[in-house]
Amino acid sequence: MLTRRHVLRSTACGFGSLALNALASREALAASNPLAARASLHNAKAKRVIFLFMSGGVSHVDSFDHKPLLDRRNGEMLDFADARTIAKTGMGAPQRVMKSLWEFKQRGESGRWASELFPHMASMVDDLCFINSMHTEGIAHGPATLFLHTGSTSSIRPSMGSWVSYGLGSESDNLPAFVTISPALGNGGPRNYGTAFLPALYQGTALGRAGRPASEATIRNLANDMLSAPQQKRQFEFLQGINAEQHARVGVDSEYDAVLNSYELAWRLQHNAPQALDLSQESEATLKMYGIGEKKTENFGRSCLMARRLAEQGVRYIQVNYSDNTNNPAWDQHSNMPKHAEHAAAVDQPVWALVQDLKQRGLLEDTIVWWGGEFGRTPYSEKNGTGRDHNPNGFTVWLAGGGFKPGIAHGETDEFGHIAVKDKVHMHDLHATILHQLGLDHEKLTFRYAGRDFRLTDVHGNVVRQVIS
Repeated sequence: MLTRRHVLRSTACGFGSLALNALASREALAASNPLAARASLHNAKAKRVIFLFMSGGVSHVDSFDHKPLLDRRNGEMLDFADARTIAKTGMGAPQRVMKSLWEFKQRGESGRWASELFPHMASMVDDLCFINSMHTEGIAHGPATLFLHTGSTSSIRPSMGSWVSYGLGSESDNLPAFVTISPALGNGGPRNYGTAFLPALYQGTALGRAGRPASEATIRNLANDMLSAPQQKRQFEFLQGINAEQHARVGVDSEYDAVLNSYELAWRLQHNAPQALDLSQESEATLKMYGIGEKKTENFGRSCLMARRLAEQGVRYIQVNYSDNTNNPAWDQHSNMPKHAEHAAAVDQPVWALVQDLKQRGLLEDTIVWWGGEFGRTPYSEKNGTGRDHNPNGFTVWLAGGGFKPGIAHGETDEFGHIAVKDKVHMHDLHATILHQLGLDHEKLTFRYAGRDFRLTDVHGNVVRQVIS
């Protein structure tokens, strides 16, 4: 008679072979998956990025770049000869200085200045690394937005998320490496998450689109109610067999390889994406923290919570877009600066909740949260009215987590907040610095195309080491 002890003794070595089998199958999957995680080029401080894109350009002089001189000289006509004015008039022209519509105060232990426009974000300035000396290329939304995402104002270049996916792969076997939530169709549209000449499999997966409810930001057609699970598996294996024969005849082909990879990823997505995007699994307290259930914060709150769930599941680069619709960027208040308050109320609490949630879960340490737009806004009123024009010459972004110094402000604009003047940081520099924190060297992350090596930062960019812990 076999005893329990005898059975365990005689089958124990089988457990080892089972474990080896599982490991081998995982390694086989990684070998066949071009998006499998790859080692960084140097010691990485971060594993992933969540980019909170404020489309249209938040006014830095109304939010995080305190300029007392605007109060003292409010209403004065002064000559601001910037590129935007010259493009419109052919010359410099007097403009009316416009003070901030929102009161500034020093916040936190660090004493960072922040206005009442973003009360939740202002409450966590000690967690944030502000760069107040940003400047960029492009004076209109289209070129500036493309430059922010691709490092080029007009040429068709790979997006930053695609470069990161190409350099590091994905931490997840079952989800895309790069996801963009509610992207806009305008101002670059799909080019902002496209691959250009990189292999097509590194492009971003779009969930929803701008102007639609975030509850619709999902991957369509994941379920197939017409076939049982075994039938779907047989169908998938049959198609894969046909594809393998076709691939043997075609040989190396970027687009064909991307299609085959998309089929395999889609199969895995069916079993994993619904859970990753299912916010009903979250507690009532978490939903409330993100503002889900409240009219003004429902949409962006859902998007931010999805971003946290995707980060937990190993998605490498997640972009959360805030834009009214596909034609008009949200923060583009040329004639109605008070409208900034409406948009701020929609994003402020969800952004705060995301940072706090990541922090509580131990994810902020190796996650870069990047907040900002394609440029800032002018310290003068446009056409002497009640709004501000575009300002690529000086503006603010902030970063949290991922090895960035918390509670500091790097760089300065001039006393009006018009032009970056001290410790200037170009968009190329910001790209280089974020890549550095991910363990990537922006000068070595290249792809040969049309006879030369391309990179995200072109032939520019310096790592801003003053903001790194």
